[in-house]
Amino acid sequence: MHADDTPVPAWRGATRGEHRWPAAAVVVATVALQLLLPDELVLRPWWLLPAVTASLIVALLLINPGRVSRRTPVDRAVALGVVAVVSVANTASAVGLVTGIVDGSIANRPGPVLVSAAIVYWTNIVVFSLWYWEFDRGGPGRRAAGTAEFPDLMFPQMSSPELAPKDWEPAYPDYLYLSFTNATAFSPTDVMPLRRWVKLTMMLQSAISLIIALLVVAWAVGALNS
Repeated sequence: MHADDTPVPAWRGATRGEHRWPAAAVVVATVALQLLLPDELVLRPWWLLPAVTASLIVALLLINPGRVSRRTPVDRAVALGVVAVVSVANTASAVGLVTGIVDGSIANRPGPVLVSAAIVYWTNIVVFSLWYWEFDRGGPGRRAAGTAEFPDLMFPQMSSPELAPKDWEPAYPDYLYLSFTNATAFSPTDVMPLRRWVKLTMMLQSAISLIIALLVVAWAVGALNS
C-alpha cells in the first residue's frame, strides 16, 4: 500500500522471475527451420546464423542459468543481441521471398514457395514476440523487480487480478501468443497495447504479415490460372 492507502497493482510487486529456457528453445527451433529455406533466402555462409545464435544463447544461459530476476548490462546486451540476429535473418529471408515471388526466380517452384512462406511467417512471429518480451516494462528482469511505473501491455490478468494468482506476471509464452494472434488477426485480441512504441510495433508486424499473406495468395491464384 502507498502512503495514501491506494492499492498497489499486483504487477508492480516483485516476483521470482521467469526462466529463460522457453524463449531459448523457440529461438533454437526457429533458427533450425531457417536452414530449410532455399539457398536464395538464407544468409551466407549458411552456418553463420546458427553459430552466432547458439553462442549468444549459451552466453545468456551461463550469465543467468536460473530465473531472470534481475537485469544487468551484460545480460541485457546479449539478450538484445539474440533478438537483433534473428531479426536480421528474418528480414533477409522476407526480402528474398518477396523478391523471389515478384521477379519469378522461385515462383515456379511451388514446394519451396509454400515452405519458405510458412517459415518466414513463423519466424516473423517469433521475432516480434522477442521484441515484446524484451521491451515490455523493461524486459523480464525489470518486470520481476516490479520497477515500471506504467504497463506497456495490458494483459487480462492485470486488469482483472481475480483471474490469476496475486504474483502473476506474463512470461515468454504469453508474448508468443500475443505475437501469433497479432500476426493472424492483424489486430490486438485480448492483450491491449498502451504505449505508442507497442502500437507502432504491432502495426509493423501486422503489415509484414499481411504483405507475406497477400503475396502468397496472389502467387497461388496465378499458379492455379497458369
